[in-house]
Amino acid sequence: MTTFEERTTVHAFRDDALGEHDAVGLAEALRRGEVGAAEVARDARERVRAVEARLNAVQVHIDAPAHAAGADGAFAGVPTFVKDNTDYLGLPTGHGSAAFTPKAVRRHAPFARQFLSSGVTVLGKTRLPEFGFSPTTEYEGAEPVRNPWNTRCSAGGSSGGSAALVAAGAVPIAHANDGGGSIRIPAACCGLVGLKPTRGRVVANAQSRQLPIDIISDGIVSRSVRDTAAFLAAAETYRPSPQLPPLGLVEGPSGRRLRIGFLIDSPNGVQTDTATRAAVTETVATLERLGHSVEPVELRLDPRFTDDFLTYWGMLSFLLGVTGRTLGADFDRRRMDGLSRGLREAYLQHWKRTPGVLRRLKRTKTAYAAAFRGLDLVLTPVLAHTTPRIGHLSPVVPYPALIERIIAYVAFTPINNVVGTPSISVPAARATEDGLPIGVMFSGRPGSERTLLEVAFQLEADRPFRRIQEV
Repeated sequence: MTTFEERTTVHAFRDDALGEHDAVGLAEALRRGEVGAAEVARDARERVRAVEARLNAVQVHIDAPAHAAGADGAFAGVPTFVKDNTDYLGLPTGHGSAAFTPKAVRRHAPFARQFLSSGVTVLGKTRLPEFGFSPTTEYEGAEPVRNPWNTRCSAGGSSGGSAALVAAGAVPIAHANDGGGSIRIPAACCGLVGLKPTRGRVVANAQSRQLPIDIISDGIVSRSVRDTAAFLAAAETYRPSPQLPPLGLVEGPSGRRLRIGFLIDSPNGVQTDTATRAAVTETVATLERLGHSVEPVELRLDPRFTDDFLTYWGMLSFLLGVTGRTLGADFDRRRMDGLSRGLREAYLQHWKRTPGVLRRLKRTKTAYAAAFRGLDLVLTPVLAHTTPRIGHLSPVVPYPALIERIIAYVAFTPINNVVGTPSISVPAARATEDGLPIGVMFSGRPGSERTLLEVAFQLEADRPFRRIQEV
């Protein structure tokens, strides 16, 4: 008999108030009075405790969670977590860093207020890699966040803690944000739905507004397409975007026949591995069977795009090193991890290139728009290869080797962050040989979240996403 310590798949699903509900289903049960909010919060905390020793996903627990002000919201009474790079009143914001000692904050971040307006019950904050720079949630001096499908593997990053809890069934949804793939990457690793919204679709936090190119979007990770659709509708109810067409509540496929382009290998020259390539080609076949027109597409990026994005990433690490005392009086950039230090040092070697880097990155929208001529969406992998084992992308790996590994892995997602366009990761029908999920990604024009959700609904209905409790 396999012991708890030996078991590599971990989940918290059980016969309790949460059952096997997604967030929409649980909110409906709460509204009907079938379960109570206090009972749901209690059982969710029990689920978190049952898996946390194996997953290491939680940064801060709230002992007595308060129900959010949005009592009539779409997710009224649904338990959740906020990612620990977003201020939540009364809790410290640690950003996954050992470089400072965080103090309790005095107010909610703008996005936290928008999220709370949906009625969620926040149980605490989830872990992320230092300042969200890494595509895995691992540390130099602490236990990594582990993937509930296989605890020997990465949960992705930077929203790895949130993805691990949702995939394990501890909570139905959790906050995530994305500055280079940090919603979509952990969604792909953990078999979830992860949509990065169009720039401006949800409220921006103060840090985003200060960036020369705002690459960060907030959202959630979820186990169902309808949860992600309900989140976006609730966010729009709180604050409609003045720059984008109204979205409303998307409730299923549209029946429209779309023209969809597909790309298997990355525009930066990275080759996709065999299992990921098969996941994309099988999705192409499914889309054609469902009546869509699917054709290969080229995305002709500036050959310097990857180096430019890394320079921009390095600039952010440099700025954090300069301004870190605003986070904590004891901030010491020498205690930042190997990835953060490597990015900063690489930037300092090339900082004079910054104006050209910014100009070229801003021009990426021209190449992106050209690829979409005559197309509604573009299908790609989320990642160039399947989920790695813990340690492959650890910040203890020497920086030159680590950054090459990251480039060979995160080869598709950053484009949408630079251009500001929406993109969704959904689980593919195919899994890896050892049962890990593989994600595929659809990207669209600015404001095209409805089309992305409708296609995701159609794929989910045609081949329901795998359930961890059946492994």
